[in-house]
Amino acid sequence: MTKRKNMAENTSPAEKKTSRRRVLWRVCGYIFEHKWLMLTAFAVMLVANLIALVAPYYSGLVINAIEPGRGSVDFETVGYYCTLLVVIYVVSAAFTYLLSFIMVRISQRIGARMRRQVFDHLTNLPVSYFDSHQTGDIISHISYDIDTVNASLSNDLLQIATSVITVVGSLAMMLSISPILSLVFAVTVPISLVFAKYRTQKVRPMFRKRSKKLGELNGYAEEMLSGQRTIKAYSIENIIVDRFDGHNEDACDAYYRADYHGSVIGPTMIFINNLSLTLITALGGLFYLFSITDPNLPLILVIDLGMVSAFVQYSRKFFGPINEFANILSEIQSATSAAERVFALLDEPTEPADRGDAVVLSDAEGDIKMEDVRFGYTETKEILHGVNIHAERGKTIAIVGPTGSGKTTVINLLMRFYDHDSGKIMFDGKELSSLTRDSLRSAYTMVLQDTWLFCGTVFDNITYGTDGATKEDVIRAAKAARIHDFIMTLPEGYNTVLSDDGVNISKGQKQLITIARAMLSRAPVLILDEATSNVDSRTEKLIQDALYALMEGRTCIVIAHRLSTIQNADRILVVRDGCIEEQGTHNELLDKGGFYASLYNAQFK
Repeated sequence: MTKRKNMAENTSPAEKKTSRRRVLWRVCGYIFEHKWLMLTAFAVMLVANLIALVAPYYSGLVINAIEPGRGSVDFETVGYYCTLLVVIYVVSAAFTYLLSFIMVRISQRIGARMRRQVFDHLTNLPVSYFDSHQTGDIISHISYDIDTVNASLSNDLLQIATSVITVVGSLAMMLSISPILSLVFAVTVPISLVFAKYRTQKVRPMFRKRSKKLGELNGYAEEMLSGQRTIKAYSIENIIVDRFDGHNEDACDAYYRADYHGSVIGPTMIFINNLSLTLITALGGLFYLFSITDPNLPLILVIDLGMVSAFVQYSRKFFGPINEFANILSEIQSATSAAERVFALLDEPTEPADRGDAVVLSDAEGDIKMEDVRFGYTETKEILHGVNIHAERGKTIAIVGPTGSGKTTVINLLMRFYDHDSGKIMFDGKELSSLTRDSLRSAYTMVLQDTWLFCGTVFDNITYGTDGATKEDVIRAAKAARIHDFIMTLPEGYNTVLSDDGVNISKGQKQLITIARAMLSRAPVLILDEATSNVDSRTEKLIQDALYALMEGRTCIVIAHRLSTIQNADRILVVRDGCIEEQGTHNELLDKGGFYASLYNAQFK
């Protein structure tokens, strides 16, 4: 991660510019998927803007219908052009409304596709990605970042496209009215563009940092909200709030810097616009006075009062989009930074594909071997050092040892959440890499110490991962897990909806439901990782009896700290510092008087 960060910091300006172009091209790729809607939107936008562009010209004709200084008014002409202006504005407004509707539809479809794409990609990422990234930051990609891109597509993209047509059309109309007055923009427009480019380069990194800090804030908030029971139990609310204040202050500071420096652009552009209007008004008034006092004035300088008014209106239309672009520039920068984060997630490497010759594991029996397996989560630190394990079909293998000794790492390798660095891992005599991941993982069912339930009915939570289970099958599994009686006391029985992660029931009851889920599975291998840690001793004994009956003829791998739960295991493996230090039955290990015996005596004597 440090290496990646250093590489990002050392990226040259040219590489950053290329990266931004890639981001824009990828966004355009989403837009191109709706090319017919976009073409329709472009046509509607073109008509709406062209109609609106003729309005200032006709308003100038209205002014010309009034004779200066005498109050003589050609009411027929004024009425005609005023009626025409009303029609123009109504039609333009109708087309603008239609355009907004189309663009919102496009942006919503693109947003939905991006969310689906991101979520699909997340499901294909390796477990290592979730081990190294905060959940809140990941959620920020799906919610805030995509919403930011979506808002930019529906508003900013439309505004920019409209601005281009308005600027070009207004410039053409001003050139047709008075080329001399148009020369004012030869001075003010370059100043505006140079300033906007300079500020853009300064502001872009600030918006990138803003998105990053918001992701960190979301990640911290998610962690703290999910750990409220522990926080309250230790009475460390003040400490947590102080730390949140730190993250919040960093995010606010990043927001302030980005928004402040971005907002400077708008007022400066408005000042330049007002300077242009001042010059145009003064020069236009002089040319008009010269036109009515000097009959020999060159034709290029001749202009009437109505056209001066029209030119001023066109100049406002010309500079208006430039001002608006400056005002939305901060939003564009924010959307670009958000898109970079979304695409960075989409570019994260997925779980390696199965080998081309990988086969589907069928009729799995559950014979598992690990031969001289070595593994480390990083290149610099090895966790397992030449581990050898043989879990025979239908046998119960228990793995015990102190925290951090590598017990859960063994499970991660057996499930191929991670691939081992060296050695061999065999399932039914076949190398794990020669089997497809889906079929391999289907051969396991797991009950973990950290229970996971989703918002749904009890029935849905128990049948999760098992297709075609009947109500009778679920009841049978629940009875075996000693949870049926409790379920029947719930308001709707098996149809009772559990809240998010089952917070409306106790931890022990959640564990029992996950055990019932495992009992319903037909997988030949059952992995229990501290599966009974959240139940009382009496319930634990009942569950153990049920598990022994359930696992008859199946392979069971049990990780446990409470040694009372594994005394009847066919073989107990004692893991210490990434090595198998002892193995044997419960009585054999006690007779040896080694590390296992010391663990047992520490618990029961």
